[in-house]
Amino acid sequence: MTSPTLQNADPSPIRACTISRDVQIFDLLIEDMETMLGEDWGDLGFDQAISFFSQPDARALEFVALAIDDTDENNLPQLMAVLAAAKAQDIKVVLIAEDVTPAALHQLLKNGADEFVPYPLPEGELAAAVERLKRAALPVAISEPASVKLKADGDGVLIAVQALAGGVGATTFAVNLAWELATVEKEKEKAPRVCVIDLGLQFGSVSTYLDLPRKETVVELLADIDSMDEDSFAQALVTFDDRLHVFTAPSDLLPLDMVGPDDIRKLLDIAREHFDFVVVDMPTTLVQWSETVLQASQVYFAMIELDMRSAQNTLRLKRALQSEDLPFEKLRFVLNRAPKFTDLQGKSRAKRMAESLGVALDVHLPDGGRQVTQSCDHGLPLASQAGKNPLRREIAKLAQSLYAIGQSEAEAA
Repeated sequence: MTSPTLQNADPSPIRACTISRDVQIFDLLIEDMETMLGEDWGDLGFDQAISFFSQPDARALEFVALAIDDTDENNLPQLMAVLAAAKAQDIKVVLIAEDVTPAALHQLLKNGADEFVPYPLPEGELAAAVERLKRAALPVAISEPASVKLKADGDGVLIAVQALAGGVGATTFAVNLAWELATVEKEKEKAPRVCVIDLGLQFGSVSTYLDLPRKETVVELLADIDSMDEDSFAQALVTFDDRLHVFTAPSDLLPLDMVGPDDIRKLLDIAREHFDFVVVDMPTTLVQWSETVLQASQVYFAMIELDMRSAQNTLRLKRALQSEDLPFEKLRFVLNRAPKFTDLQGKSRAKRMAESLGVALDVHLPDGGRQVTQSCDHGLPLASQAGKNPLRREIAKLAQSLYAIGQSEAEAA
């Protein structure tokens, strides 16, 4: 490690700097910097950084790593000043944070941090963040997909999908329902415009199931939704097979409460303005903006299976919503891997479970078997991978029904 203040005594230029209250607190950061840069990096305090950025030596910096913990939250104005000084000199900033509240993290990302990496540093994550910064600085390649063209002329139907237990198939259902809606009309010009929004900010897998890249602009948009407009929203979307538009989960793990109810409301509003159907894949965890999606949605599917955990979680959710006077009756329960027609014992169990919970099982989806897993692993909808699969057929029927209802309501209006 080389001190920037002694740069003139060292023939090797400083390629990067850490900025912290005390870099010794972040020993893993020191190790990663030495692995990446050898001795060609320095360490600065917050005050030192602001003055150093204005010096000619700072022009050689590839990036700076701003390392903070919960103690530094009391000094947010100074941290903002460091970010402002770095941005003024066009210096890239990787924010490394430990035990920092989502509100503080949101402010720092909104005010100029280019990348975020949690501390303790996951192996190789700092190097990956720096590599993303380098790629972002390169000229846009000719093969870069063009921005999505949006039409602002509608009030789309909002369909939310939430799993009430892990592994019940909510994302599979959301992705395939969206695809069936997007292809409900054979002619592309007549087909409805459909968008999938993956709100699983930590482990969302819509992009995996469609083999799509996760755009870095998603994190930037979520960090500053207040300034989002039609163009920035379009830039965050990726397209599957030129029919389905997708707002993927971020490429990095983000706190679920990094965005608030107003942020989610604005995101949903702009999506509904430009698409006929908006399918939202919800995280399993209930957060402060779950109510926002529930209130805004025309259809809210709750995915369960015929097992005890689904039953117990349904009761918990029912008590939670009713205690807050929220519309539990809005939920439409989907029983995945439902008993076959000839499984009379299984059908009887499903009926008893519905009666004991005081809910109606509105949709019964059959077990699609191994073809479903293979389809997800290959990044293709069931319609493309296994068109005759019984699960695909049921989802297609549901999509047809939703489309027909939307058409009739549009004609009535």
